[in-house]
Amino acid sequence: WGAWSKKNKKVIQYVIDRIMEEGPLQSRDFEHPKKRGTWWDWKPTKHALEYLFHTGALMVRARKSFHKVYDLTERILPTDIITSEPTDEEHSEHLILSAIRANGIVTKNEITYQKYYAPAQFEKTLNHLFNEKQIVRVKVENHKEEYYSTEKELDRLNHEILPAINRCQELIHILSPFDNLIIQRKRLKNLFDFDYVIECYLPAHKRKFGYFCLPVLYGDKFIGRIDAKADRANNNFIVSNFFTENGFKKNVKSNTSIKRKIKELAEFAGCNNITHI
Repeated sequence: WGAWSKKNKKVIQYVIDRIMEEGPLQSRDFEHPKKRGTWWDWKPTKHALEYLFHTGALMVRARKSFHKVYDLTERILPTDIITSEPTDEEHSEHLILSAIRANGIVTKNEITYQKYYAPAQFEKTLNHLFNEKQIVRVKVENHKEEYYSTEKELDRLNHEILPAINRCQELIHILSPFDNLIIQRKRLKNLFDFDYVIECYLPAHKRKFGYFCLPVLYGDKFIGRIDAKADRANNNFIVSNFFTENGFKKNVKSNTSIKRKIKELAEFAGCNNITHI
């Protein structure tokens, strides 16, 4: 974005001026005469909107049919929010502690997953928090990687989460490919031995499990993935296949639970009929 923004200052200012004068706007509100393709052929004002969004000058006030409605940050952000840029030390501490709160235990790479950070300061802050006993190192059986947590999170894990998991061993959840539990593929593989890839970005002939296959969690184990789609025009939820993981054996109880969950998913997708292919 840096190089692009230097060459397109007029476009960026044009977008800011229009939103300042007219109020919240969508990308479609900026006309461009050239005939365009799809996502990869954005008009300059769309680039400007995304640039301003990622740099914090604009925020998303709402969505209309999944499309962002942009507005000036000063019109959206509450006045009591601190907007000064954090130091690298403050930023590193935030990344570390928020990742632990969100995940319970995390490795270094999981903390910084798809995030900007200052490597040298991150290592310094990590060691400082450890030496000050604000975080602890955790050994996960059969894994070489070092995990980090806090005493508070480990206590919650032992006294709240694990007992809850033990009480819910028969529960089944059909998850989105973008669920927080799924999104870090390496973590998913390390902790659950579940090798998941979303295949909608692959050509059809390279897919093993389907365009948008959904992971299935049974208690604390992933037992398979469902290839399904919603044909809303015909009020029909189509289940093309259910691929089970090695070692999982269906039984009457699990079959009943899976059918119930598929019915719930179909209703959520706005379909009353279910077709199994």
